[in-house]
Amino acid sequence: MKPTNELPNAYQSIEGYFKLPEGRTWGSTSAVEIDKDGKSIWVAERCQQNGCLDRASGQMSNLPTVLKFDSSGKLVKSFGEGMLIFAHGIFVDREGNVWVTDGQDNAPLPARGTGAGGGQRGEGGRGPAQGRTGPLPGSTKGHQVFKFSPDGKLLLTLGKPGGAADPDYFYQPNDVVVAPNGDIFVAEGHASAPGSNGRILKFDKTGKLIKTFGKFGSGQGEFDQPHALAMDSRGRLFVGDRNNNRIQIFDQNGTFITEWKQFSRPSGLFIDKNDNLYSADSESESVSQNHNGWKRGIRVGSAKDGTVKYFIPDPEARTRAADNFTGTSAAEGVAVDSQGNIYGAEVGPKRVMKYTKRSGT
Repeated sequence: MKPTNELPNAYQSIEGYFKLPEGRTWGSTSAVEIDKDGKSIWVAERCQQNGCLDRASGQMSNLPTVLKFDSSGKLVKSFGEGMLIFAHGIFVDREGNVWVTDGQDNAPLPARGTGAGGGQRGEGGRGPAQGRTGPLPGSTKGHQVFKFSPDGKLLLTLGKPGGAADPDYFYQPNDVVVAPNGDIFVAEGHASAPGSNGRILKFDKTGKLIKTFGKFGSGQGEFDQPHALAMDSRGRLFVGDRNNNRIQIFDQNGTFITEWKQFSRPSGLFIDKNDNLYSADSESESVSQNHNGWKRGIRVGSAKDGTVKYFIPDPEARTRAADNFTGTSAAEGVAVDSQGNIYGAEVGPKRVMKYTKRSGT
């Protein structure tokens, strides 16, 4: 497929829009979402770094990780101190409850050894959990999905703490979305290696597991880093199958419908009430070695027919091939408010960027 790079950019960027308390700086974030009011913005941030755990000391940061901003960019609420090691995905349901996934654990460095039996070394749970039963020694937090009330009260926890490939645990939950009937979908598996998790889990509104579907691989209905989830007005589930450079679409029973590759390498997905689809590519020609020719940035199109209409390019133009650039730079998470403003959560630059429509477009 020809890359969808040469499309109009109808948006202008606004940097520094969100205001943190004095003395606090942005850390990495891939989690941004819109409140049920359509205008406030939720962000799950990684404690001024790329994680809230000091792995050398084993100490958790005391900074709140779940942040709510009003439409002017003012911080109006924060919570989650000491709860999240590696906030990764976020979703706000119809009642305004905030769901956040935590994608790493707090096992001490000695427990990771050489990475045998799990590819875990020093990364808080970024490798596969193959061949290991139960969490690593000393792992007492992480690899869970939390449901908070709008004021920060913990309402529900999915998965036991610590992370493992066992049935009662998650391992690297990437994203979460809640259907209108309350069913919960979780995308699991951040590693990209044989033995990695690569599946979708479906729960009822009480947290009871209904079913799972998918496995690690590149075939139809298989996943290699199912990194993002979204749902359209028809209730179809869109899965950002990142390392396979595609979006896969399913019904809510896990039946495969189709796949789209024109939205590039999806790290983040968002579908608005008009079924406009926003796909954030943070890795092409940098982290990714299998998607050359495609540019990083946000692609905007239709969830109805798959048409791509606009492309917001990453301002960081360096590539792996030309400049040995191997970082993430563009938005990894993406959300859109009721006025059509786009918000991109960036891991590498450690910021949230706002994009507004240019006049006359």
